[in-house]
Amino acid sequence: MQYAFGVSPYCDHCGRLEGDGDHSACHAARLMEPPRHCPACARRLVVQVTPRGWSARCVEHGVTVG
Repeated sequence: MQYAFGVSPYCDHCGRLEGDGDHSACHAARLMEPPRHCPACARRLVVQVTPRGWSARCVEHGVTVG
């Protein structure tokens, strides 16, 4: 996944480094769920899910909407 700050070093589902292990289950889960971790710093996100979509906020890097 590409973000405004470049390629994400962390998995936005599990929070581990993208290069560490197989993230195919994480990528499959992300098709149905919002992100849970910031892809830039791996912090846990504040996620709000609504009937029309979701928003996820990192204290350091701001809001992502989907």
